[in-house]
Amino acid sequence: MVKPRSFLFSDNSGKHIVARDVCCPVRTTCAVTAVFPLLVYSFYDNMDDINLHYRFLNWRRRIREIREVRAVRHRERLKRMLRDGDVLRYHGNSDEVGCFVAARPLSRRNRYFEVTIIDTGVRGMIAVGLVPQFYKLDHQPGWLPHSVAFHADDGKLYNGNTIGQQFGPKCCRGDRIGCGISLDSDDGQLTVFFTKNGKDVGSVELPASPDALYPAVGMHSLGEEVLLDLNAEWEMDEEDGEMIVDSHEEDWSRLHDVSVAGTLLEYVGKGKSIMDVGLAQARRPINTRFHYYELEITDAGEKCYIALGLARRDYPKNRHPGWSRGSIAYHADDGKLFHGSGVGEPFGPRCFEGDIMGCGIMFPRDFNLDGGDDVDDWDFDESSKPSEVQNDLYANNEDEEEEEGEDLEGKKVTVFFTRNGKVVGRREVALPVGGFYPTIGMMSTGEKVRVDLHPLSG
Repeated sequence: MVKPRSFLFSDNSGKHIVARDVCCPVRTTCAVTAVFPLLVYSFYDNMDDINLHYRFLNWRRRIREIREVRAVRHRERLKRMLRDGDVLRYHGNSDEVGCFVAARPLSRRNRYFEVTIIDTGVRGMIAVGLVPQFYKLDHQPGWLPHSVAFHADDGKLYNGNTIGQQFGPKCCRGDRIGCGISLDSDDGQLTVFFTKNGKDVGSVELPASPDALYPAVGMHSLGEEVLLDLNAEWEMDEEDGEMIVDSHEEDWSRLHDVSVAGTLLEYVGKGKSIMDVGLAQARRPINTRFHYYELEITDAGEKCYIALGLARRDYPKNRHPGWSRGSIAYHADDGKLFHGSGVGEPFGPRCFEGDIMGCGIMFPRDFNLDGGDDVDDWDFDESSKPSEVQNDLYANNEDEEEEEGEDLEGKKVTVFFTRNGKVVGRREVALPVGGFYPTIGMMSTGEKVRVDLHPLSG
């Protein structure tokens, strides 16, 4: 026996009519057709309309869900920070990290951003780098895997680890830190580079990852404040060209683990051992016309291993001024005078950040070099010939004896040193062949000095 069925139909007026207790679909069709001529013909059309209606509702719901997901995906994330326009401020108690992650990742269209330090706060623990989208906001950028960052307080690079590597100079108020990516590598690597004040600091290669990297800023002490520029542009060639014009690099003949920005010298070496000396030697020697120069300690760094002195032209690049023959130097960290030996003698007070150290030569009245004391007479080619111990860390006894004999044959002059405009002391030394060149040494992270090679003339 066939069970009765119910059917839903619509007449031409749009009203729904239910036909109940119908045992035979054929009979029902005939009966209904007699009463409602259009019902059977419009049945399947109405079903298509209903399906289309529900498909349209599902489509609208799906669009709404996609928009909500995209809104979450491209929403910036920050914790223990306040954002006021492009300014980010630390909003914590210095015991916990504050972190900001931008809404959109770096890409081929936008592959560089910059952060300008407005205030270093209590400790200046500001980090700039790249992180995954859902990076944990209670960690500094660079501490967790798949993140990398340059930290302003110690100049170190943190690459997925809480232990940093010596990378560049420390940064302070007014400095501009940049971070960008290079997507032109053919070996599947991603190059992340960092800049300071428009100058390239260094880069690191990262394995290519399907996850995008987002600009991130970390802070960790009261008062820290930065200006964020997510639309900054990096034009390396033009920037480099400008820096060459204003860098004053032409004043220096040798720069080893030392960078130059105007009159400012920064130590960029590892700073791990006595072999990690950074050396800057002037292009021209001290002479009767320019017989004195000065430096100001603008940042003492970790140890203030800063030395100011004079050295022969072919002085070893990885030896502090004063440690090897043909050199004499006043060391800021212990106030000792080093004269051709690794053992210093008490000489003057120690020097600290803000102090001005000076070094000069008092020439005899009748002094001349080969019949004249003109500047050009000091810049002859013979002095540029390398010696056997150039760039060596240690010289053997035979070399030391030869250098000592060479020094003793030179003319005697008086070298003097000053601190904040007052003479600390003087020593009579033999002038090496080719003359004494202003030479500055640094050896610990963060050291920075401002040099004036011609503060006096006479």
